[in-house]
Parts: sequence; structure tokens; C-alpha cells
Amino acid sequence: MLKSPKLCASTLALLLSGAHAHAYELYGDGDSHLNATLEAVFGLFHSQENYAPSGRLSQGSSAWREGYFKYGLSFDKDLAGKGTAYGAANILSSGTWGDGDAAGFSDGSERRTQFEDVYLGWRSGKVFEALGDDGVDLSFGRQNIVVGDGFLINGDALNMGKGLADGDYNRGGAYYLAARKAFDQTAVLRLGGKQGWRSDLMWLKSDNSAQAKTEMYVGTLEHVTPEGTVGLTYIDSTEIDMQYASPTQTERDGMKTYSLRAQGNAGVTNLFLSGEYAKQNRPHTASENAWYLEAGWTFSDIAWAPSANYRYSRFSKGFDPLFYGLSRGYGTWFQGEVAGNYAGPFNTNSRIQSVTLKAAPLESVSIGAVLFAFDTLDRGQGNTDGHEIDLFAEWRVNAHLTVMPLIGLYQPDKSAENGGTQLGNNDRNVYSQLVFATTF
Repeated sequence: MLKSPKLCASTLALLLSGAHAHAYELYGDGDSHLNATLEAVFGLFHSQENYAPSGRLSQGSSAWREGYFKYGLSFDKDLAGKGTAYGAANILSSGTWGDGDAAGFSDGSERRTQFEDVYLGWRSGKVFEALGDDGVDLSFGRQNIVVGDGFLINGDALNMGKGLADGDYNRGGAYYLAARKAFDQTAVLRLGGKQGWRSDLMWLKSDNSAQAKTEMYVGTLEHVTPEGTVGLTYIDSTEIDMQYASPTQTERDGMKTYSLRAQGNAGVTNLFLSGEYAKQNRPHTASENAWYLEAGWTFSDIAWAPSANYRYSRFSKGFDPLFYGLSRGYGTWFQGEVAGNYAGPFNTNSRIQSVTLKAAPLESVSIGAVLFAFDTLDRGQGNTDGHEIDLFAEWRVNAHLTVMPLIGLYQPDKSAENGGTQLGNNDRNVYSQLVFATTF
């Protein structure tokens, strides 16, 4: 059984400043396209302090490296007025080297190559005009799935290594980079276009032991306008593999999660508003909930176009964070590069306040800082109180390469010996990472 019930992962897939993975066209005739795709990410990491969640580390520091290559083919083919067929097949090679991560989830010996994305789909084009262009989108297979802001579901991105249970949870390395994000089996029906009312009906099956191989049925209903999106989400967790489940995850069998969310600018150009409330009804214990409210402003008329966002989030003491993941950059939803990946809290049993500041001194360079304050709700389950400041930059060297350095200063209130998670002391930890991301 997993030693810690509150685990997390991170992913940099959306830290490429909006630059989606490109594809190199191998063949194209107007109706059909065959593309080669490549995504490569490599990172260098160092933490002056180690953390307790895996139960295998001792006081000291960790230095490690992570990387992955994702490579394959994608296609689309017009079906003579009957919509468009599409699909992809990608292989992913990943690894971790050195000491392994600062929480001990990986040990530096992880290596794996296997298929990541393998799916087929059909988009309706103008077949169902009442639903808009591509108003029906049906897909099957192994693919990444994101719901809303990633607060509850943003891929199957928890990438444990060999540091837990003699490797029973190992996915092949790249814990922080979250190399593997695809759900093992999916059936997805998307209804509606890019504006107005739309809905998703999904069946998702994880093969991830650290997620207890959870099976879920997911439904969404959204209304999309230029001013923003309001959405409802329903998640019915129907099956898990009990031999891998943590105490929190054992409640997933029969658990139902409901959420109401909204995001947009309310018609004000420089404004950003976002929020979500989620409630979990469990079969054997009391219901749990989580919510957040966020507001931000971009000073677009000032040099460097600086922006500032404030967010308050609260997760009840037994809340199951499910499959949350990174969606809008650092801090969503891995709150704190040290806290959110190694020390905790992991989006449960906590109140978290954050302030994000960003600016773009050059067209190809953006800089920023994220400040966090962590407050534990029930300290009987452990104390993850503390503060963190993450300073980062993103340098888009060219259309294919992005370089992302980060320094994190994490100050826990308590050491592991006094109810916290930092091993040996509660000194300030200076954490550093340098990530290179390439897409074609």
C-alpha cells in the first residue's frame, strides 16, 4: 500500500508559453495530412533539503536529472463531406538520473520506453450544423484528457519512480516533468462547437498504480462566450485496484464528485477571474469539498505588460485531489515547486494563498514570481504550514526551444521530527531547477 495518501506530480507541458507542440508534415494533399511529432524535455534539479513522504530518505540534499522524448506520427483525413478522421501514435522514452527527487519517489535508476498516445477519432465538420463546426467529436484510445482548469482532472500525470514499495508504482522516471500523462483507456464524446452550449461525456481508465488504477465516468456541461466559460462537472469513480490504494483512495470506489466552475474576463480586457467549487460524496465517510477564487489584472499599457494575480484556495481535510495537473503555469495546480512536488500540502487538508507576478521585458523573455502561504487545517494529520517564493524566467530561444530556470525559497514551520515533512530541520530550503523544452 502507498505509504503517503497525499501525493502529487508536476508537468511542464503548458509552460511552453502557449507554444503548442508543432508537427513536421511528411505528407499533405489538401484532404489528408501525415505529420511527424517530437517533444523533448530535460531538467536539472537540486534541493538543499529532503522530505519525508516516501519514507526512505534521510536528512541531506538531493541532486538529480530528468528527461523524456516523445516521438511519433499523427494524421487527419477529410471524409468527403462526412467529417474528418484523425489519430496519433506516440512512443515515450523517459528516465531519472542521480539521487532521485527530494521526496524520494524516484531513486535515479528509472528508465522506460513504451507507447504513450494511441488514439483514433472523428470530427463531424458540418454534418450536424445545429451543433456548429465539428459539433460532434468522438475519440477512443490512450490519450491525455483535461477538464476545465485542471483543478480535478488534467491527465494521468502522477509519475512515481522506484522509491515506493520496491518499485510497484514505477512509471519509468521523470517525476517532476510528469512525462506520462495519457489515460490508458478512454472513450470521449464531445458535443457542441467552440461557442455557446457544449458538453463532454467520457469514460476514463487509468493504468497508474499511484492512482489505484481508477476508472471514472465524467460528464461536463459548459456555456462558452467571449467573456468567459461557466461549467458543471460530474465525476463518478466506479472502480479501483485496492492493492495499490492509499487510505484516501479507497473511498474512490463509489465516490461522486460535483463541481461548478467559471473562468474569463467578464468583458473587461485586462481582467482575469477564475473559480471552482467541488464537493465529493463518499460511500463510507463524510463528504469533502474544495474551492478557490482567483482574480488578476494585466497592466497592458505599461512597459513589460506586468500582471498580478491573487488566489485563495481551500481543501477540506479529507479531500481527494484526484487527477489535478498544471494548466496555466507555475502554481496551477502544483502550489509551490517545493511544497507542491515534495513537501506538501498536496491539495488536501489546507488553506493556500498565492500571489503571482509576471512581466515580459522582451518579446522572447518573461519573468515572474509566485508567493505562497500554506496553512494546515487539521494538524493532527501532519503540519505543512510554511511559505514559499518561486522566482522564474521563460526564454523562448526560437520557435522550437524554451529554457526555464527557477529558484525556489521554501520555509516550513516545522521539521519532520515536529510534525512537518522536512527532514532534520526547518531551515529555509534553496531549491533550483533548469528545464529545456523542445517541440517540433
